[in-house]
Amino acid sequence: MNASPPDYDVIIVGAGMVGATLACALGNSALRVVLLEAKPWPPEVTAHDEVDLRVSAITHASQRVFSAVGVWPGMMARRMGAFREMHVWDTGNANAHVYNGEIHFDSAEIGENTLGYIVENRIIQAALLERLRTFDNMTLLCPASVISITTAAESVQVGLTEGRLLTARLIVGADGAHSNVRQLAGITTHGWSYAQKGVVATVQTELPHRDTAWQRFLPSGPLAFLPLHDGRCSIVWSTTPEHADALVAMNETAFLVALDHAFASHLGGQLGKMIASPGPRAAFPLSLQHATAYTAPRLALIGDAAHTLHPLAGQGVNLGVLDAATLAEVLLDARRFGKDIGAHGTLRRYERWRKGDNLAMLAVMDGFKRLFSNDFVPLHWLRNSGLRLVHRATPVKNLIMRHAMGLAGDLPKIARATIRY
Repeated sequence: MNASPPDYDVIIVGAGMVGATLACALGNSALRVVLLEAKPWPPEVTAHDEVDLRVSAITHASQRVFSAVGVWPGMMARRMGAFREMHVWDTGNANAHVYNGEIHFDSAEIGENTLGYIVENRIIQAALLERLRTFDNMTLLCPASVISITTAAESVQVGLTEGRLLTARLIVGADGAHSNVRQLAGITTHGWSYAQKGVVATVQTELPHRDTAWQRFLPSGPLAFLPLHDGRCSIVWSTTPEHADALVAMNETAFLVALDHAFASHLGGQLGKMIASPGPRAAFPLSLQHATAYTAPRLALIGDAAHTLHPLAGQGVNLGVLDAATLAEVLLDARRFGKDIGAHGTLRRYERWRKGDNLAMLAVMDGFKRLFSNDFVPLHWLRNSGLRLVHRATPVKNLIMRHAMGLAGDLPKIARATIRY
């Protein structure tokens, strides 16, 4: 297996948003990269297509990564929406005389134009794939599924379903929460199901969203309204599986009534009535999962292959983008200094850099989910008092904003400053 040089330096398995970001970050480098995708390439998105059900709240750090690898203009040329403010409030408990706590984030308070951007997942992927096709050091194979991984001292051999064998210095699993690469490598995970599903839909509200994201915490889970470019909102409603399935099955009128009831009261009234919900709805199970290791000799995991978390703060894709940017920096540095990019010692730098930050975010999101998805009266008092206290403590609130926006922390280089191509 080691008698001849490997076919590639890096094999990336999974051409979703995170895997394609890593590929773009390695574009035009001295590394020979092949990107494998099991599913057919998605069709191009046109201005006349309906908005995708799945959208992502892109932080400033992710936006800088996308700019650095040359894909942000492609996203802007399609469609996206910025959000400048965010209102978060808790369901009150009138019987216990506990009322809504709330917190308001405004990008202007820290001198920024936006808190982030709402972009359809397929827009992100389309722009990434468009950019990938411009790199001379990139090979795209689709459809291609991995069925075996054999590691040797200096290379890794990857078997594909059609019988083809590829060799490389390194294989990267970017193939999602059910990662085949992770399973073939024997890397275990720990975590749990939240016994919840997230319902996604697109809705038109009576009043404009004012480039503001809205989130209300209900006992069954959070309900978020994310502002879209065309004045509508994308919703993510986390609730029990039974309720989620019922919401998906409802006709449009019944769904709008249920949404009105859940979002109404106090700040919810600022969007007025729900007046339309065109198109389909869908629900997906929610869980927390974390890989026991991000790396092994000649192997690394990024994105959902390494970690999944509750969507209440929209951090999943952003963590994956930072994984990709960090791993790219580690690999390019290793190449520059003549080191083996697949050696476990090299890859451990990536794992040490990202694992602690990701684990901290998973713990915080899990804690928020458990604290707010609860109708226990003492917790009502605690969380409402906490929201009001943080809202008044401007330095603390601004620090939270900066971290959530990706303006603070131990970031990879391309997430710290925009590089223009």
